[in-house]
Amino acid sequence: MSNLTDQKVIDGKAMAARLREAVGEQVAHLQTHHQVTPGLAVVLVGEDPASQVYVRNKARHAGEAGIQSFEHRLDASVSEPALLALIDQLNHDPAVNGILVQLPLPAHMGETRVIQAIVPAKDVDGFHPVNVGQVAIDGQGLTPCTPLGCKLLLEHQLGDLSGRHAVVLGRSNIVGKPMANLLLQANCTVTIAHSRTQDLPAICRQADILVAAVGRPGMVKRDWIKPGAVLIDVGINRIEEDDRTRLTGDIDFPAVQDLASAITPVPGGVGPMTIACLLLNTLQASYQQLGLPFPDGLAERAWQAQATTC
Repeated sequence: MSNLTDQKVIDGKAMAARLREAVGEQVAHLQTHHQVTPGLAVVLVGEDPASQVYVRNKARHAGEAGIQSFEHRLDASVSEPALLALIDQLNHDPAVNGILVQLPLPAHMGETRVIQAIVPAKDVDGFHPVNVGQVAIDGQGLTPCTPLGCKLLLEHQLGDLSGRHAVVLGRSNIVGKPMANLLLQANCTVTIAHSRTQDLPAICRQADILVAAVGRPGMVKRDWIKPGAVLIDVGINRIEEDDRTRLTGDIDFPAVQDLASAITPVPGGVGPMTIACLLLNTLQASYQQLGLPFPDGLAERAWQAQATTC
């Protein structure tokens, strides 16, 4: 791989590490000046292997940032009322500032009911309707972690996003819709494309920024890309190949890498930023619950400091 190509790959892993470090510094500030240690409760229902990996990573990174982690692992057969009772307990626990229920849930549970049971102030996933509404209206709610991570990556890469045409490929409540709202607030012109979009490749070719979040490996081909576009690949697809599992994104990375001005890899792109933004949201929730103003631009200052010391 050439040096020029290396420079095109957005190193989400390194950026997430610096953001986690900045979160840790603010956690230490809360501990020193307010005698408060932020607490994050993660609830895992069932034995889904991917979810178990995510929960382990979240707990490890929370601990490294000084955030107290509370894990609750429940059997897949647990009843929905029992899960809701646990959430109610966590809602009222002063040591818990953030609550995350790992998705997906078993089929016998109502995902919407479970999400809405979390008080909005502790909803660090940003999925509660109150937070969804606040983010859509003025960007003031707790923002879903993956879209927030994508936005931070884009701003670090491009600076001001105003006037750019962004195409969001996917319309899920977790990524697609909140991603479009964040890009609108950043003054982009936004198109949401999905499975019913006519002439999808032509729509994607208009994009200065393309965010792919559909869960279909290698769906976005070379002839879908406008030369010089910035590509954010949210997809994490597991492919069984030669008795091993390989992770790949929604974008055909090898085919488009030289065409894009910048692209996130899979793994090592959006994924690490998602976890870093979960910690950022937990810190923000802690500040808000204490009635303290949250320090703006934490990520930007973290990366500026990193650039200064390099």
